[in-house]
Amino acid sequence: MAMRRPAIGVFDSGFGGLTVLKELIGHSLDADYLYFGDTARLPYGSKSTETVSRFALGACQYLEDRGAQLLVIACNTATALALGQISAAAHVPVVGVIEPGAECAAAASRSRKVVVLATEATVSSHAYQKALAARGIEAREKACPLLVPLVEEGWVDHPITEQVAQIYVDQAFGERNEADVLLLGCTHYPLLKPLLRRIAPRDVTLVDSAESAATAVRKKLKLDPLPRLSEAERRSIPRLNFFATDSVEKFRRLGAMFLCHRIDHVEHVDLKE
Repeated sequence: MAMRRPAIGVFDSGFGGLTVLKELIGHSLDADYLYFGDTARLPYGSKSTETVSRFALGACQYLEDRGAQLLVIACNTATALALGQISAAAHVPVVGVIEPGAECAAAASRSRKVVVLATEATVSSHAYQKALAARGIEAREKACPLLVPLVEEGWVDHPITEQVAQIYVDQAFGERNEADVLLLGCTHYPLLKPLLRRIAPRDVTLVDSAESAATAVRKKLKLDPLPRLSEAERRSIPRLNFFATDSVEKFRRLGAMFLCHRIDHVEHVDLKE
């Protein structure tokens, strides 16, 4: 009898974490995926640490109860504010998005200076700044509050989005800024990579925290592998299960844009407080 394919749980406050899921699938890991988007309670950025921790712990417990054998916290705010609490409460390994992003940015920087674009909540936490400082990197963080709603509107190639992003990038780099890495510290921003590549200084390397997180998961599984699969399971297509706390129709519509793949079924979940 074939062994059941192991499951990786991916948690986010909404849709952005689907860029992490896309990268995980792209890495061809031998696993199925459970994605939980807490869409009824986003954004997390305006909430207290205690509230974010409570919401994230409930969602991660739900994923564990559904069989997740590894948890990926694809939400930058939840990673910044609650990764320690989640890791302590979980009974499975946990990977966040901030440390992997900082690690890749540090490895890519020759000048030891990095610009981080992120949401206001992530910038306020200074989580990337601290993670980069621990690696001997000077970080300049820039909050970009207009980018998430523009992405969710589907305006990833719109002239207005390019104008807004150009203002943020110009402010972040400033005059005589020697940063040679631009770290995308929000999981919505991978959708803007072609645009950001166009407007960023020519010699700057873009580092995507979603891609970095997927790489970190792959490395973790090499060190602590999930159960081995039969050849039949290895050849089968990964099963994707989606859970959302708000409109499943909206999740299917917006989610397909982030995942670059049609989403047919989403299960509505009502987490009790």
